[in-house]
Amino acid sequence: MDKITFCMNTVLSDVHLLLPNTRHLMTRLNGVGQPVFISKLRLLKELGCSGSTPERTANGSPSSISKVPLDDGRDPDVVRRPRDACSDGERVCPTVLNQALGDSADGCEEEEEDEDEDGKDAPRDVITIEHTMATPLEDVGKQIWQGAFLLADFILSRPAEFQGATVLELGAGTGLTSVAMATQAKMVYCTDVGQDLLSMCERNMMLNQHLTEAKTSEVRVRQLDWNGENFCTDAEIPFSWTEEEVSDLHNGTSVIMAADVCYDDEVTDVFFKTLYRITSNLRNSSTIYVSIEKRFDFMLRHMDVACEAYIHFRRCMEDLCGMHDDKMEYRVEQVLSPIPQLLQYERVEHLELWKITAKQK
Repeated sequence: MDKITFCMNTVLSDVHLLLPNTRHLMTRLNGVGQPVFISKLRLLKELGCSGSTPERTANGSPSSISKVPLDDGRDPDVVRRPRDACSDGERVCPTVLNQALGDSADGCEEEEEDEDEDGKDAPRDVITIEHTMATPLEDVGKQIWQGAFLLADFILSRPAEFQGATVLELGAGTGLTSVAMATQAKMVYCTDVGQDLLSMCERNMMLNQHLTEAKTSEVRVRQLDWNGENFCTDAEIPFSWTEEEVSDLHNGTSVIMAADVCYDDEVTDVFFKTLYRITSNLRNSSTIYVSIEKRFDFMLRHMDVACEAYIHFRRCMEDLCGMHDDKMEYRVEQVLSPIPQLLQYERVEHLELWKITAKQK
């Protein structure tokens, strides 16, 4: 096996601390030596089934989901496995923090449900996602983030709104929201940059094709560099576009989505430039959904906690609305209606969903 690469300046998503799986299973090393894990994300209501949803609290979270156990210092309480819990010394089960104590299982037990490599036999109430954990900042797209869960919940709870649509996802990361959108839309262009990340994203589309096999939807994983002016159509480059796909994108796209991509001011700036460039070339008006998690940091210059990335994000949206342009017009509003929680995760209070409407003048 290749040598595992570790970095000092790593970032770990809260999802991997709070996800109600008892463990993540490491499957392989990716092209840059990072461990790749598989997590099974449980749907609280099977797609396409009728019936009532679980009872929910005021903020839309299921009342049956247990809260994360905390220790005396208000940090997550780690349930550690005894050293002699595993009698088979040759088997290693990578673990993370437990959330739901009622769902815990012995670390040495094998998975009860194993799907085929193509995901066809996976249960219909599970989304399977390959991802990494604890990556450098430049590789955070390989992790799962809270914003992707919120946007996926929104998509799954409003099937009529996206039925038959052509959708573009910007900064798709692991592709979780594209998987959710593929259960509703006709065509999903799932985009990001980097061959290693896009390969993981394409793998996730294959692992979850059981959720869309009864529909006529299609997902295409493509490279889209926000720093580039044009779509890459070089057939020699992996995940490049065809001229027909670029034409279909411009002629048919009515929905654009992005989950938790505005975590850095420079990234936010280039995101909004890309958003303007794409929407101004679409034939039809479009609706953009952007989820974001407000993250608070202690700032030495203020000697106080601040949420500067979120403040910059709000400022960019204001600039977009106030832009004096002869070609485009934008309207921004926050989605304030309750979003039912259809995926099992610990929804935090600092998640927001924003809707941007783009129209040609």
